[in-house]
Amino acid sequence: MISLLLGLGGGLIGFLLSVLGAGGSILLLPLLVSGAALPTREAVPLSLIVVMLLALANLGPYLRRGQFAPRPALLLGLPALGGSWIGGSWVKAGLIPEAVQLSVFAAAALLASWLLLRRQANGTAGPRRAADVLLVLQGLLVGLLTGIAGVGGGFAIVPALVLLAGLAMALASGTSLLLIAVNALVALAALGHWPQASLPLLAPLLLGGVVGAVAGQRLAPHLSDRHLRRGFSFLLVASALLSGVEAWKRQAPLEDPGAAALSQRNARP
Repeated sequence: MISLLLGLGGGLIGFLLSVLGAGGSILLLPLLVSGAALPTREAVPLSLIVVMLLALANLGPYLRRGQFAPRPALLLGLPALGGSWIGGSWVKAGLIPEAVQLSVFAAAALLASWLLLRRQANGTAGPRRAADVLLVLQGLLVGLLTGIAGVGGGFAIVPALVLLAGLAMALASGTSLLLIAVNALVALAALGHWPQASLPLLAPLLLGGVVGAVAGQRLAPHLSDRHLRRGFSFLLVASALLSGVEAWKRQAPLEDPGAAALSQRNARP
């Protein structure tokens, strides 16, 4: 049952990455934490591995079409690498509790939903000139999120490239996929933890991801970008709520049974 759930989740993630160049990976952490019942310590590096491999699998068609922008990629990508290393190092040092990781993820999912809806409302009218400082800051934030929560950050990279750098959607998607893969690799190295016990879960995730990616690449020309973004924004809200509930559960301190028994004895008349 878990394998089927992971396969379906991987298919959705691969599909979204192929048609949007972003977003699918942010569904993966709640899938692993709530669906597969993994601790966050195992779920984050496993998520990074899946994100990296699926992003690379979807990158080929974009590179063959020349849909990659080097200058915006450097402006946003280099700070993101630094942020990924810092965020992963914080988690490795135990500075970010599990409940905080999940809370950060939930906030990021809500932000992603807002960005997608804002992008939908603004449409594609009038590309703006890039604000280099904003791209650098966005890259740093995306990198921190990658290291802390195990997501690729494409949900923030694509809107930044479109709205700040003035790139076309296809060009932003191709650039985003490469940045996602590199960020995930750096964050994984910073974490320094290989999820060996959870590696068997890779098979259904990647198999589903490849099927979803192939379907997405074939259907992408016939799909409405507006409807895709709206549907995905609803999925993000659900993902944020699920992660928020998990964060609330895991931050509640476990009650000492001995203390509970003593309290009950003292409460007796």
